[in-house]
Amino acid sequence: MTPDRAARRTPEPSSSVEVTGEHSQFRLDLERIRFSPYFSRLSAVTQVIAQPGAGPLIHNRLTHSIKVTAVARAIAVGFADPASPANALAREHGCDAVVVQAAASAHDLGHPPFGHLGERVLDRLARETLGLADGFEGNAQSYRILATLDVSAVAPHGLNLTSAVRAAVAKYPWTRFARPVPFPDGGLPRGLRLVDGAVEAGKFSAYDLDAADLAAARTGLPPMAQSLECSIMDTADDIAYSIHDVDDFYRAGLLSQGAVAREFRGWTQAATELRELADEELAARTAPPGSALEALRRKLRRSDDWIADDDAFAAAVGVVADDLVDGLLASPFDGSIASERALSSFTNGWIGHLQTSVVPAPPGVARTGLVTLDRGAWHEVEILKFVHRHFILDRADIAMYQRGLSRVLTRAVKGLTAWASDEYDRHRVPQRLRELIEIATDGYALLRRTRPEGVPVPEVGELARLGVGRGVVDYVASLSDDQALAVSEAIDGRPDRLWDIGQNL
Repeated sequence: MTPDRAARRTPEPSSSVEVTGEHSQFRLDLERIRFSPYFSRLSAVTQVIAQPGAGPLIHNRLTHSIKVTAVARAIAVGFADPASPANALAREHGCDAVVVQAAASAHDLGHPPFGHLGERVLDRLARETLGLADGFEGNAQSYRILATLDVSAVAPHGLNLTSAVRAAVAKYPWTRFARPVPFPDGGLPRGLRLVDGAVEAGKFSAYDLDAADLAAARTGLPPMAQSLECSIMDTADDIAYSIHDVDDFYRAGLLSQGAVAREFRGWTQAATELRELADEELAARTAPPGSALEALRRKLRRSDDWIADDDAFAAAVGVVADDLVDGLLASPFDGSIASERALSSFTNGWIGHLQTSVVPAPPGVARTGLVTLDRGAWHEVEILKFVHRHFILDRADIAMYQRGLSRVLTRAVKGLTAWASDEYDRHRVPQRLRELIEIATDGYALLRRTRPEGVPVPEVGELARLGVGRGVVDYVASLSDDQALAVSEAIDGRPDRLWDIGQNL
């Protein structure tokens, strides 16, 4: 039986849907996502570096999502061309460009304040402080918003999206404690890892509370494998942020041409000698130039031997060095028309090159979806991502700022949890927080009644505590950067930004 890709969890009365046909149903999903307040919120959530310190032209989660959507649509439309090498794959698996657009628009809805830092802090607090076994994960939070937290006039909870769109959002289609399904090559999908002989899910797309919804959306799909539309969205995400992060850091004046050139030239000129160094020598502060690139080459060979290749790596280092190090970075960004034109040429050239380099992936490989970048482009993207990781994210000033932001989230989570658990004062918590706690508590109670296979069943005495914990996490994760700062200061007794919080809390 062929699954109905346009099926919804809650049947909708015909009067509520003014469009007919599968493609039009997907367009309705796209509109529901784009009109969502969770989508609008992304304009005030950090991508990598905050806008107040770097200027308004730096990407936020909304502009990033819009650009991922554009790249993903271009790839999907290209697959529809009968001359495309991927056309047969598209016909076999289904590849609707609107489904891809909807998934790309929704893929970052669950990212909390302060970018990936916020994700790590909320996960630690959820597991260690609130006792939520599956913690916090941005992808799972995105799915929870679509399936449970957002609102629609036609369903009790969530946006009631079609199966195809819900499946396309799930980059890591399992829960935190799902048992891995063996792949033909014996590997584990990205997002899963071996730790002391046991499999851990560093990335996953649904909490236990939303596992049944995800399973229903993925009816007919192979276990733990992305749909084709999801694989296209995932690849587009990789393409967009590998280029736009470099764009941001160059525009903000954070990328030093001298430091980047030193690393690239060091590896190019001494690759043979660097290969003879032990891993700990590469990681030492006294390591020679090129050591970080050599460490990257080794990591790729260990984790992605299905595609990693030394010759392709060397060629990609040369391409990125020519275009970025000796090209774009040779002239500092000064805000002039000439520098804007140079940056635009760099960005557009790379986006065009990469989105036309998407090809069907080799079958049976756990580490990739149904599509991937060709070997050369795959290495180029890995090296572009290395530039922002090595030269930006490891900076001491950024690390210091992030440590401060982690305390902001810690104060907010602990303060709100104490308030929501206070027998004498919990009736005054924000209405939205009360509602989120009720939704989470009802969800845990449903797990206890239905006892789905493979999902831990909470004890009766845990329902209230778990509901408070998940509700607080849902609440804090839905704040903008500024709202998180205001909530943290207000709950800490500092009235400076009291009126910045707003009634929407």
